[in-house]
Amino acid sequence: MPKKQTSWVTAAEVARLAGVSRSAVSRAFTPTASIAPETRERVMDAARTLGYQVNLIAREMIMQRSSMVGVVTAGFENPFRAKLLSQIIAALGRRQLTPIVVNAQDPVQIQQSLDMLLSYRIGGIIMTSASPPLGLARQYLEGEIPVVMINRASDLPGADVTVSDNAAGAALAADMLIEAGATRLAFVGPTKPSYNGKARCTGFLRAVRRSALAHPVQTHSTPGDTYECGVDAAHALLAQSARPDGVFCSSDLLALGFVDIPAASYENYQLTTIAQDTHALANTATALLIDRMNAFSGASRTQIVPVTGVVRKSCA
Repeated sequence: MPKKQTSWVTAAEVARLAGVSRSAVSRAFTPTASIAPETRERVMDAARTLGYQVNLIAREMIMQRSSMVGVVTAGFENPFRAKLLSQIIAALGRRQLTPIVVNAQDPVQIQQSLDMLLSYRIGGIIMTSASPPLGLARQYLEGEIPVVMINRASDLPGADVTVSDNAAGAALAADMLIEAGATRLAFVGPTKPSYNGKARCTGFLRAVRRSALAHPVQTHSTPGDTYECGVDAAHALLAQSARPDGVFCSSDLLALGFVDIPAASYENYQLTTIAQDTHALANTATALLIDRMNAFSGASRTQIVPVTGVVRKSCA
């Protein structure tokens, strides 16, 4: 005897069991909808009893709005970006949005991956630092797909941006080094810096100029933003007769290489750093995206997220 095919439980069945209308079931599964708490609980009890799951595809076809969001990032080996990605995924999940993560590090696959996102008719895009060129973001905006960028400069009309307060962080780093007694300062950053790197270099130099230091800041350019580049920078700077006694690196990876250790929190060094608030960056980016999904038109917005200094043993 053939096995009976299992069919999906419908919202109408849930409504009958709960003794409510079909629209009440829809409202119960919509976080922002207005519904009495006791009605929502009755619907949820019925849904659990029947094993009901919302048909998101059908809902999105009716609402003409996708709950899928593209998250474009690169450099998964970078601890900061890995943490930021985790926070973005969590923030989207709390708002009932489904992330589709695309790795922008592979130039061969990136265009194919971005085209794939378009085929899914995604509701929006979040691009992190070191992601694709702005021209790719423009493609989405032309299709009225909201774009939010994290830690990236943008003059694209309609694209929103949330950035860490790099200027304040760089000034804080300068102050900490000077207060620790450093008089010969150096800045280490890539030859082709990111938006963050440029802002940190500018902020650091400006803060030092405002101080009473007699020596100018020595800037050392590296070919990349990697641990190995930090190691090479240390060898070059510390081989000088007038070696610097205070160094600010544009990223933790460079700083880790500079002191030649595998992690900033190891007991021997305890690297002092300027901490970015990944939780706030992710939440701000998600809020900006949802606003833009609800109303695509409007002027671009930039929201700055504060940073904090974390003093350990490398600067005291």
